Amino acid sequence: MKRILSVLGLLLFSISSIAQDQSFDQKIDAAFGKYTGWFVNLIFAKIKFSESIQIPWVLIVLILGALYFTLYFKLINIRGIGTSINIIRGKYDELEDGPVEASDVVSKVDGDNPDTARVEGHHGEVSHFQALTAALSATVGLGNIAGVAVALSIGGPGATFWMIVAGLIGMASKFTECTLGVRFREIDENGTVYGGPMHYLKKGLEGKNLAGLGQVLAVLFAIMCIGGSFGGGNMFQANQAFKMFESVTGGDASFIAGRGWLFGLIMAVCVGVVIIGGIKSIAKVTDKIVPFMVGIYVLASLIVLGMHISQIPAAFGQIFSGAFTGAGIAGGVFGVMVQGFRRAAFSNEAGIGSASIAHSAVKTKHAASEGLVALLEPFIDTVIVCTMTALVLIISNMDGGIMSYGVEVKEGVEVTSKAFASNFSWFPVVLAIAVILFAFSTMISWSYYGYQAWSFLFGKSKQMEYLYKSIFCIFVIVGSASSLNAVIGFSDAMIFGMMVPNMIGLVILAPIVAKELSKYTSKIKGVKR
Repeated sequence: MKRILSVLGLLLFSISSIAQDQSFDQKIDAAFGKYTGWFVNLIFAKIKFSESIQIPWVLIVLILGALYFTLYFKLINIRGIGTSINIIRGKYDELEDGPVEASDVVSKVDGDNPDTARVEGHHGEVSHFQALTAALSATVGLGNIAGVAVALSIGGPGATFWMIVAGLIGMASKFTECTLGVRFREIDENGTVYGGPMHYLKKGLEGKNLAGLGQVLAVLFAIMCIGGSFGGGNMFQANQAFKMFESVTGGDASFIAGRGWLFGLIMAVCVGVVIIGGIKSIAKVTDKIVPFMVGIYVLASLIVLGMHISQIPAAFGQIFSGAFTGAGIAGGVFGVMVQGFRRAAFSNEAGIGSASIAHSAVKTKHAASEGLVALLEPFIDTVIVCTMTALVLIISNMDGGIMSYGVEVKEGVEVTSKAFASNFSWFPVVLAIAVILFAFSTMISWSYYGYQAWSFLFGKSKQMEYLYKSIFCIFVIVGSASSLNAVIGFSDAMIFGMMVPNMIGLVILAPIVAKELSKYTSKIKGVKR
C-alpha cells in the first residue's frame, strides 16, 4: 500500500507540473482530437431531416427506447411514483425479511455455483435511499445548472417543456435498467456487489441463447464506461469546479489563478479518501451531500421564484407557447424539441446504463423494488431541478438582459450565476459552493461506475482496484489544470456510446423485467395497509 501511495504521489507531482504548460495542453488536445475525432463524429452524427433540422442518432434511439418502455410497462413512470416513495419510506421493508427464495435476485460469481446471494446470505451493501442518492449524485450536477442555460439559449423557453417530457418518459428507461442491474448482479463471499450493464448484458443474453452477443456488448459497454469515468465523470467536473472557484475568488487576479493543479490536488485527496472505501463509503457521503446541495439550490430557486411570484404564470406561458411555435428559434418547434430532449438526456442519463451500477448494490431481495426507486431520479433531476433552473432563467431574462434566445451561450454556469446574482448579489459564492459539491459527488459516483467496469475487464484483485483509483485521482488534477477540449468531447461521446449496447440489451431483456415487476407487485398486495 505504501508503495502504491509513493508511486501515486510521484505521478501526481509530475502531472501537476506538466499540466501547467498550456502549450503542452494544446499539443495533447490537438493530437488527441486527431486520433479520436472519428469516434466523436460517429456517436454524435446527425440525421438530416431538413436544412435546419438535424438530430443526433443517439438521441433518437434514447427517445424511442424511453417511449417503448413507457408503453411496454403501461406508464410505470407515472403509476409507480407512489410505490417508489413508499419503498424509500420503508413501508415494504417486511418483504425483505426471511430467507432468499430461489426465484429471487439470482447472482452467480464466475466459478461460484450455486447462487452466491442465497448461499452466503448477502443481499447488498446499501439502503434504497443511499442507492438513490449515490446515483443522483452522478446525474444531478452541472447539467442542471449550466446545461439548462445552454438549452434555453438555443431553443428558447419552449425547450423546458420538452425537457420535462423527456424526463418523464426517461423514468421508464431508468426503471428497466436498474431492475436488471439488481436481477443479474454478482455478490462475492465478502458481500461486495458487482453489477450494472456489463453483468446483465453478459448473463441476461446468455440466458436468451445469445451468449456471444452478450459478451461483445458487455465488453463494449465496460470500455466506454471506463473512458467516460475519466473524462465526463471526472476531468470535466474538476475543470468546471475550478473555473467557478477561480471566478468567485477574483478571476485572473485570484490567488488560485493559474494553479488549477493545486485545486485539483486538494480535490483528488478528498475524492481518494472517499472512494478507497467503496460503495458503502460513497453512499455515506452522497446520502448527506446530495440532499444538502440539492436542498440549497432548490431553496435558492424557490426564494427567487417567490420574489417574482407574479411573473411565474408569464414564464410558464413562454414555456408552453415556445414549445409549439419555436418562434425566432432555428428549426422552429422541432428544433426546440430537440434541444429539450438533448439536455434532458445529458442531465439524467436515462438509458445510458450508468445508474444501474450504483443501484445494483442495494440491500434487497426484489429486483423490481429498486427499479421503482430508480425511476424517481429523472423526475428529481429533470422535472424538478431543471425546471426550477429554467424558471429562474426565464424570469430573470424577461428584459433580455441575461441572454438572447436563439444565440448559444458557451458558459452556461456563468449565465445561471448571473440570473441568480440579479436577485442576490452574493449568490455566485453560494453557487460556486454548490458547483464544487455537485462536481465532487459526481466524481465519486463515477469512480464507482468506472471501477465496476474496470473490474469486469481486469479482475477484482486489490491491485487492480488501487491501480484504477490511483489513475482516477490523477485525472482529477489533470482536469483541473488543463483545457483538453478534445479529451472531454471524446469522453462525452463514450458516455453516450454506452447507450448503444445497453439499449439493445434492455429491449431484449424487457420480459424479464416485466416478470420481476409482476412478482413484486403481487407481494406488495399482501402487505397490511
